[in-house]
Amino acid sequence: MAKNTQRGSCETCTYYTYDEEYESYMCDVNMDEDEYMRLISDQYYQCPYYRNGDDYRIVRHQM
Repeated sequence: MAKNTQRGSCETCTYYTYDEEYESYMCDVNMDEDEYMRLISDQYYQCPYYRNGDDYRIVRHQM
C-alpha cells in the first residue's frame, strides 16, 4: 500500500497490521478495487480510512 504523505503514513495507521500468513504488514481495511487503485496510484490521495494508531496521543492530549 502506498504511503499517504498529507494525512499520515500507513505505518502509523491503526489498520496497518502484521499478517503472519503472508509474513508482512498489510492494510486491514476492506476497500473496493477502485479505492485501492486510487490509493496506490495517486500520491496526493488522502486515505479516508486512516486513523492514527498512536494510543499515547490521547493521553498526551489529556495532560
